[in-house]
Amino acid sequence: MTSCTLTGLFARTVDTFPDRPAVSDDNETLTYTELDRRSDLLASTLRERGVGHEDRVGLYLDRSVDVFVAILGILKAGGCYVAVDTRYPDARRDQMLTGGEAKLVITRPEWLDRLAHLGVDGFGFRSVPSTGPVDASGTEIVPDQAASLLFTSGSSGEPKAIILEHRNLVSFAGNPALPALHENDRVGQISSLSFDAFHFEIWTTFRYGAEVTVLPAVPDLLAADFQREMRRRRISAMLVPTMVVNHVVREDRDAFAPLRLLQAGGDVLLPSACRELLRGAFTGELYNLYGPAEITTACTAQLVTEEIAARDAIPIGRPLDGVTVHVLTSDLRPAAPGEIGELYVGGPGVARGYLGRQELTAERFVVSPFPDGPQRLYRTGDLGRRGPDGVLEFAGRADSQVKVRGYRVELGEVERALCRHPDVPEAVVLASGEGDGRHLVAFVVLDGGLTPRRLREYVEAELPDFMVPSHFVTLPGIPANEHGKRDQEALAALLAEHRARQDAYREPINATERAIALLWADLLGVERAGRNDDFFELGGHSLLAFRLHGRIRRDLGVDVPHSLVLRNTVLADLAAAVDEVRDGGLL
Repeated sequence: MTSCTLTGLFARTVDTFPDRPAVSDDNETLTYTELDRRSDLLASTLRERGVGHEDRVGLYLDRSVDVFVAILGILKAGGCYVAVDTRYPDARRDQMLTGGEAKLVITRPEWLDRLAHLGVDGFGFRSVPSTGPVDASGTEIVPDQAASLLFTSGSSGEPKAIILEHRNLVSFAGNPALPALHENDRVGQISSLSFDAFHFEIWTTFRYGAEVTVLPAVPDLLAADFQREMRRRRISAMLVPTMVVNHVVREDRDAFAPLRLLQAGGDVLLPSACRELLRGAFTGELYNLYGPAEITTACTAQLVTEEIAARDAIPIGRPLDGVTVHVLTSDLRPAAPGEIGELYVGGPGVARGYLGRQELTAERFVVSPFPDGPQRLYRTGDLGRRGPDGVLEFAGRADSQVKVRGYRVELGEVERALCRHPDVPEAVVLASGEGDGRHLVAFVVLDGGLTPRRLREYVEAELPDFMVPSHFVTLPGIPANEHGKRDQEALAALLAEHRARQDAYREPINATERAIALLWADLLGVERAGRNDDFFELGGHSLLAFRLHGRIRRDLGVDVPHSLVLRNTVLADLAAAVDEVRDGGLL
């Protein structure tokens, strides 16, 4: 039974590869034996602090070796970890820790004051020594015990917490339908600790006795030389957000050349990006993974060959071993091949449900209408179809949830965050664009002299950057139809009118402005960019800002600080700043 738990999986690997490196960062490397010993010591301390069966323990640490010690220590004590990205705004952090009902929070000693207002017991964590007394009594861990609490965006305006059990994570980590890691692989860890891709980086790595290497977070990695960083750390395998793959390959099709295994997940993988990647120096395997967090990271996989890349759309593939994927019509009838239906998923990866949300759990985790196979299905809200060969294809969303840069976003949560500002009585958020260009547009009613720029700053302190709207359209009131509901056609017309106003073009006046205008047009997919245009109001976001930074360095030959690109969002201002750096005056 213990082999079906994460602690059992890890113990088996320690026995098999005791002296192999398990985890490393720029400062430290731990072998499996050292990681096992340090996490045992932490587990003893946590038991003394009262952590036991399924107690939720917050994890608020920078990405480092310490994170892996802490997670294993929590699980060995019988607890359930709630990992919070330290880059998230304070409001989001607090929502996750209070909504997750954390009994204790592990953080750096100097950060304890940040959490004092929550009334949660704080544990100031420093690197645990490799020697010391260990409570040998142990804690019984069973497969259906909660292991991780993972938050996703919620339609009610509050993030919802998914309860993942040990068996969910073990089933994903060792699924034979996914490519196996080699014991000498180095897996690059770039994901947010709060994102489900982290499950691959930790548990799949430990399942095969490979080494997980902590790299800079995605934004910092994009600002650096991606390929050079892969080679410097000798990375051989990664699970990379699809949006990042799409973006990076456009800039450097050989960026992933050092990898023997590249898995993309979280959004629509572009055929053009796949074709470019496979034409370059990359000779490894490329997989397209699909799956909501509620089914534990992935439920289908597709090996992307040149033949697959030649299609108009990259399939999401076939179900993993033990997984059932139904394509159902609105009356729960199996859709015919080629017919679009909603995707329902069953199998060992299906989570327990949402913490404290019984009605929502009953709505999304449903009893299967079929006598054979898993009796419990997760209703994904995604649309799909089966091709003539039985391979699954993704066909968009069935509800108000959208994908932005690989993240699932409930538009209602963004609207509620906007309306928390006292001078925003009404707000509507819509998604605009497709694929890499998808972004959020906020229609807002503003009081008290509040400006869109000030509102953006407010929301940036409330929500992760992928949930911050790119456009803010001010209105005297939100349009309603004869039924008193939001008039979606009127909103669409207002958006078109707003874009037309933005098209009031002012031509760039010098060589630098013209060069940057061309870069913006290429990156943002707009016909042209004028000197008074704002990067973010044209649909830019942080990932594109990092690409812009790299393109300025490459195409204009000026190595500007990335912060300068973020501070100067109007084209004329950015051009002036670039010229000043070129002249030696702004570094």
